[in-house]
Amino acid sequence: MKRLKPMDAAWLYVDSPSTPMHVAGLQIFSLPENAPDDFLGRMAAQAREAQSFAPPWNLKLKASPLRGVLPAWERDDDLDIDYHFRHSALPAPGGERELGVLVSRLHSHPMDVTRPLWECHLIEGLEGGRFAIYTKMHHALVDGVGGMRMVQRAMSSDPSTPFRAPWSVGADWQQDTGTASNAARKTLARPSFRDVAGSVPSAARALFESYRAGGHDGDALMRPYDAPHSVLNNRISGQRRFATQQYSMDLLKRLAEASDGTINDVVLALCSTALRRYLKESNLLPRQSLVAGIPVSVRPGDDVAVGTAISFILAGLATDVADTRKRVEAIQRSTARAKEHLQALPKEALDQYTMLLMGPYIAQLMLQLGGRTAPMFNVAISNVPGPKETLYLGGARLEAMYPVSLLMHGQALNITCVSYAGTLNFGYTGCRDTLPSMQRLSVYTSEALDELKALYRVR
Repeated sequence: MKRLKPMDAAWLYVDSPSTPMHVAGLQIFSLPENAPDDFLGRMAAQAREAQSFAPPWNLKLKASPLRGVLPAWERDDDLDIDYHFRHSALPAPGGERELGVLVSRLHSHPMDVTRPLWECHLIEGLEGGRFAIYTKMHHALVDGVGGMRMVQRAMSSDPSTPFRAPWSVGADWQQDTGTASNAARKTLARPSFRDVAGSVPSAARALFESYRAGGHDGDALMRPYDAPHSVLNNRISGQRRFATQQYSMDLLKRLAEASDGTINDVVLALCSTALRRYLKESNLLPRQSLVAGIPVSVRPGDDVAVGTAISFILAGLATDVADTRKRVEAIQRSTARAKEHLQALPKEALDQYTMLLMGPYIAQLMLQLGGRTAPMFNVAISNVPGPKETLYLGGARLEAMYPVSLLMHGQALNITCVSYAGTLNFGYTGCRDTLPSMQRLSVYTSEALDELKALYRVR
């Protein structure tokens, strides 16, 4: 048995039918050349036969009267694989629309908290001889970076490597013996009370500094809860919509160089321009700039441990600026200031800073005040580093990987990007009822990219 860290437990506390706290990944594969007709049938059979479960796939919430207050993980190696792994097919013609509809529906379903908190769906029938795998897992078990690394471990850069079920590979962490990789062992090691107590003043000072500096004219540091209210920050239902886009990483790098910024700045500029158009055409664009909440991974480079390891920065999106070049420059100033603020914090104080920063927000959600009070930020936008090399699963080539994220009351939209093999893959997750025609954002992002290419004369 292992107690959950406070930030991990928080995802369980705010879980509800309208705000299920699971994250997911959608991978699209092409069949190997000369693949037999029963290739996917064989893969499904191999998946069902993989009855060895590694953490976090074999962890479930321990049943106890205190589960809702002090949740803990326990091992469950007697899984019902037919419940957790499912094989289905798209209706013809099996295009991106049909896949998006299915993923939207799968992502709307809450998880069964009496079982290990994951599902894996093998989806065949995608046009062009392709298939997809949609895998979701509760955010209390894994964050975006950890999830990407688990995906990486289940695949291989060698197409001749035999199929391995992701749950048989896991995160290289053995809960019953307490052994782990070096990086995971460091993550799991509990800091002493003296370390924690000593870091609290540093964290508190950093949070106070963000409020003090952010209140001064000319300082680009954004303060929590200074974001304007918008349609993005209303109450939500449990129904989701999902859309995707994929772009060349080389193109984004050239844009970053031409604009004297970073790839993350380019991503924020694309999202800002798309959101500005989406909201303006419905006369819903606030006069004040929207603010992005940006998760920042603090996970060591080789760490695939269970749980989350993230902090947050806030950045202005300059959606109140009509001129595209000036909008990009304003975003760059805001992100640079936010990074400077976070990097000045001692590493041992990061967890405490994150809890102090996010604590009121989590409390707001737990008290059902999300969407009823001032938003801490308007939209979550994150960029998760993924595998750099082309990967294969049982000989099938991974063509694209898209993140499918979570939503909360007061946060009706999430935009997450994952890099993979020279591409950057955008996943847009939105509330079906709060944001009608949310899929237009993906179209507007592509048009925003064309605008930046023309502005900076990049091909």
